[in-house]
Amino acid sequence: MPDHDRALGLAVRHLRTEQGLTIEQLAHQSGLMTATLSKVELAQSDPRWSSIRAIMDALKADYGTLGSLIDAENSTR
Repeated sequence: MPDHDRALGLAVRHLRTEQGLTIEQLAHQSGLMTATLSKVELAQSDPRWSSIRAIMDALKADYGTLGSLIDAENSTR
């Protein structure tokens, strides 16, 4: 069964590290707290849509890319 929270966290981490950003830098750029981002990446929270939008805007990533990364992670499980 797909674990969407885990897949979302891994996708966010992938996009963040691909851009060479620390979690602190992404927090600053997104306006979210570092703890919030950490919980998203570790699948310890069910983030609000506004948080996902802030993360994606800060990463300058589109939702198609996010969806593809989530699908890829879920297909490996």
